[in-house]
Parts: sequence; structure tokens; C-alpha cells
Amino acid sequence: MGEVELGADTPQIDLFEAMRTARSLRRFKPDPVPDEVLARCLQAATWAPSGSNSQNWRFVVLRSPEARAILGPAFRAGWDWVCTSIYGYEPRPADDDDSKQARLTRTMLNLVDNFENVPAYVLFCHRLTGFVDEFLEAGSIFPAMQNFLLAARAHGLGTVPSTWFAFGEDKLRAYVGIPDGWRIASLVAVGWPEGHHGPVRRKPLSKVTALDTWDNPFLPAES
Repeated sequence: MGEVELGADTPQIDLFEAMRTARSLRRFKPDPVPDEVLARCLQAATWAPSGSNSQNWRFVVLRSPEARAILGPAFRAGWDWVCTSIYGYEPRPADDDDSKQARLTRTMLNLVDNFENVPAYVLFCHRLTGFVDEFLEAGSIFPAMQNFLLAARAHGLGTVPSTWFAFGEDKLRAYVGIPDGWRIASLVAVGWPEGHHGPVRRKPLSKVTALDTWDNPFLPAES
């Protein structure tokens, strides 16, 4: 199979609207994602730029029970570690805790506790060439992942990227058969969302931009 045909049924969405509303969604319906829809999103990933147009990437779709059995425990281990070591709060709030943090945590727990049931996952892998720093080599895989996320948004799919696969990476690499010299950059969970897409919440542009020098504002501060 060569390049995926983009027929009349390919959804169209304004690019800026897609970027503005492609927030991470963590509640998925059990409905499967058709291969042709995933293929379109993966095709979009291949259109991303890469260093020297090397295209040293591999996108692995995971749906098997064996992969799920690895990812579920890894995801929960990642959640527990982040809560206790980074955020400093309990991974599971008390039943009578109605704080904002507790409500947000319960939303996340819906994904954590049901990660094995996500319709599909995609591993974004890149080859390590040894020509530049490993960190710099990852610069070609993340534009591809962003293309995938935007294409998924155009189809109405929900997505959430994660690096918590790392808590089961050895088992995952062995199961998938990832060769030496290849790195998993990220995993994206994908499915039809139970919720809705909506505007992302970000810092004002004036807070994250500069002109020529670090402290010289590109835009005036918002009043």
C-alpha cells in the first residue's frame, strides 16, 4: 500500500481551529478506530519535516491483548510515580474530597484505570544515527506526532500523548521487536472521545515570547 488516498470523505477543518481545540482527551468510547482513519492520520505524520528528509521514523499501531497487558500496568506505575515524586499528592483522592485537584485527579484516573481499554495506541519511534546528540535527533519525530494529533482532531478523534510507557519499556521493546538503535519518543492513546474537543488553555503569548534578547518583549504585556 502506497500513499493513502484522500477522498471526498476526508474531513476538512480549519488548521487554526484544529490547533486551538486539539486538547488532550482522556475518556474514550469502546468503539474501534477504523484502519482507514488511522492510516490517514499516519499519512499526515509522514508529511512532517525531518532532518535532511531522512524520515528515520517508525509508527507502530498497538491493539493486541499482549500490548495492552504491558501498557496498563506501566501507565499506572507512571501515574503513581508522577503523583508522589513530582506533584506531591496522593494518586487516589479520598471519596469525600471535592477539591479542584481531587476532581482533576479523578478525571485522570478514568484513563489510568482503563488504559487497557483504549481503542488504539501509536508508538512514535525514531532511529538514532549517532551523527548528532540524541536529544537533537528527536527533533524530527515530534513534528510527525503533531501532524498525527492534528489529523486525528480533524477526524473527531481524541488523543493523549504520554511517556509513561517507559515504566514498562523493556517488556514493550521486546514484545514489539524494536531493534537496537531505535528509541520510543512517545506513545499516543487514540479513540473516539466521550467528551468534546474545546479550546486549550495556555499562557498569554506575551508571557512566552521575546524579541532579539531574552527579556525584551515581542508583544506588550496584557493589562
